[in-house]
Amino acid sequence: MTTDAFPPVIAAQINYLLSHSPLSIKIDQMWAGCKYSGLLDRFSLLIPFCLDFIKWDVIYNAQCPLAAPDVIFGPEDENFHPFCVTGDEGDFKLSKNSLSDWNSKDPSGLLTLIHELRDLYLSYQKKRIGEVDDDRLKFEISTIVSREGIEMYMSSGVEKPEEVKFSVPLLDMDINKMVFGCNWRHQQKIYLQVIFPVGRKYVSAPSAPRLKLVSSPELKVLFPIEDVKLPPWLDGMCMAEYLPNLEETLERQILDAVSLIDVRRHFIEALAPVFGRPLEADPVFCRKVTFLAASGVFTCLVHFFLPTQFPKQQPVLMLQSSQHFNSQGAPIKSHLLTEYPWSPRWEPSQMAERILEFLVDECLNFKKFCNEAQL
Repeated sequence: MTTDAFPPVIAAQINYLLSHSPLSIKIDQMWAGCKYSGLLDRFSLLIPFCLDFIKWDVIYNAQCPLAAPDVIFGPEDENFHPFCVTGDEGDFKLSKNSLSDWNSKDPSGLLTLIHELRDLYLSYQKKRIGEVDDDRLKFEISTIVSREGIEMYMSSGVEKPEEVKFSVPLLDMDINKMVFGCNWRHQQKIYLQVIFPVGRKYVSAPSAPRLKLVSSPELKVLFPIEDVKLPPWLDGMCMAEYLPNLEETLERQILDAVSLIDVRRHFIEALAPVFGRPLEADPVFCRKVTFLAASGVFTCLVHFFLPTQFPKQQPVLMLQSSQHFNSQGAPIKSHLLTEYPWSPRWEPSQMAERILEFLVDECLNFKKFCNEAQL
């Protein structure tokens, strides 16, 4: 979303927040407090929290853009008073915070405010959950309190049961540095989401919590987290017992995924003597490569899409004509091709030769398809 319709001072703070925050904060909505001013001055932020998003409204005043903004929290957080502290006599006082000495000329002001509020919100949620009368939750929290980066959130509603969600960061390893040449903007992380129902009565054999692995979206190109099979949660188990085995499995699988980059690279190198110099290739993860092929006067592009589990899983091929276009002006492409001779035990050079043999006939079929598509 563009911020051009905001006063310049406010726009500078929004842009700084979106471009410099280590969190993937997004703007959900933007609107004007006064419809006659012609300027926007308020917006909703979606802020990552506990593997979900919390939505806060930020309210500026376009008539007084130098003034500090107000922040409105969600309706379920009416008891969240971040800058209030209880005095000696039980009265509320305002604590010193980033709004106390607001400097509108500092573009980082909004970022500092949102991050400060988010930290206080995490403390609020921890305090709220710590007050729940549930022995199992109290025990779970006591066993993982020393782990860094854990977030927790209690959800409740009239029509849904109370639940406590934990976001547990896994693996003390820098995945970004393991992939040479990658330009990931954010640090790649893997989390385990653990959801416990709030039970206010003693249960001798409590059920297993709901478990889900979550990763940074960019990590999918190297290591699709949805392909990981979680180990079982045994009866009587707690998070402190479950996490080491899971982390050991994940670390081994990530190291394997990184090593497979070189396997895919060797395959792409083996394609070059057979198909010629590639037109383009993915030099970092080696997931894609494109060659130019010719059959008589017919020329087409051959796209190779290599799965993360290559060579166990074979590449997906697609042909794209350089001479035929559909009614919208886009090049005509084949359907995805996977039915061709393949064995993961072949040497890369043999894989390349067998694919070439398959494409000799397939290119003729594709040429016929392109000609018929334009009749």
